[in-house]
Amino acid sequence: MTSPPPTRWALAGQRNRGYAETFATRLAEGVDVDGEARLADALVARRSRILDVGSGMGRVAAALVARGHDVVATEPDDALRAQSLATYAEVAVLPHEALTLPDLDPFDLIVVVGNVMVYLGEDTEREVLARLRSLLAPGGRILAGFHLSGTKNGSRAYPAEEFVSDAAAAGLTVDLRFGSYELHAPNDDYAVWVLSPTG
Repeated sequence: MTSPPPTRWALAGQRNRGYAETFATRLAEGVDVDGEARLADALVARRSRILDVGSGMGRVAAALVARGHDVVATEPDDALRAQSLATYAEVAVLPHEALTLPDLDPFDLIVVVGNVMVYLGEDTEREVLARLRSLLAPGGRILAGFHLSGTKNGSRAYPAEEFVSDAAAAGLTVDLRFGSYELHAPNDDYAVWVLSPTG
């Protein structure tokens, strides 16, 4: 099996080191950083099984664990994974990116937030979405969120219509689209999506 191309995040290297520092500062200042986790929690029943892909410093996974869910976090960036384990020791973190995940028991919800989709390896979006679809339990859904047009530190622009097309090609249907994790109306800057398997 051929290795997937490097992610845009990995190619950006040191240019993305400020991400973890930003959220560490926000946490220390008591800023609310639980928006994604609150929405994820609302999408599932109590004690659901959730996969957090590209879990970063672990804030979403930790918030979902605190809400009583069975969470598997996965983060390929060594520095972010180390910070996650230091900040949230109760959350185990796998060292995989989406395309190298091992076979896992199915999930009620897969969370792909924090701009993970715009940092995937070039031309792997459909493959990643199909892989995530294959990990869903019956009735399971995917929660994704990313900036549509603003590129920074190696990320890509990912127009809404292209994402919808990629999701459809991967066997997924868009159930809902919002402009924020607080369910604002769709806009041209940021999109939050709820996807489910087609059919």
